[in-house]
Amino acid sequence: MSTALEITAFAYLGVISVVLAIIDVRHHRLPNRIVLPSYGVGGALLLGAVLFGAPAAALGRALIGMMILFGFYLLLRVLSRRGLGGGDVKLAGVLGLYLGWLGWEALAIGALAGFVVGGAAGVLLILVGRAGRRTRIAFGPAMLIGAWMVIGASIAGSGIGPMVA
Repeated sequence: MSTALEITAFAYLGVISVVLAIIDVRHHRLPNRIVLPSYGVGGALLLGAVLFGAPAAALGRALIGMMILFGFYLLLRVLSRRGLGGGDVKLAGVLGLYLGWLGWEALAIGALAGFVVGGAAGVLLILVGRAGRRTRIAFGPAMLIGAWMVIGASIAGSGIGPMVA
């Protein structure tokens, strides 16, 4: 990672990821009081990272990634007749901010990975008898796991994103 602020931004995402996953599994909610401030906190920390040497293009990608994932999830919510929760839509924007920071490839893979993890979790829950075809399953944890798979790969040096130095 290029700056302490970049590390801090991703550490912040790590903390809220754990908190949000636990809340979503238990209550099927992603609280605005946690998700909404994450736009400002993440954006400010990543802007600070640019001011201290991180590539400026990463911030542009982050902002576009935020809009792309938010818009895509909003469209899914409308088309699924609210089968996808509003908290998932808002969380998608936050994840788009961070995945976009890493690059277009990270944004695409991270978004897709969330659906793969969510689908696999749904099938597994059905197979073990903990869910049926109409059971509502918290999707936030799958989104977070998918995003963190890509973030972890970037940190490990897979070649995805500017964190590889």
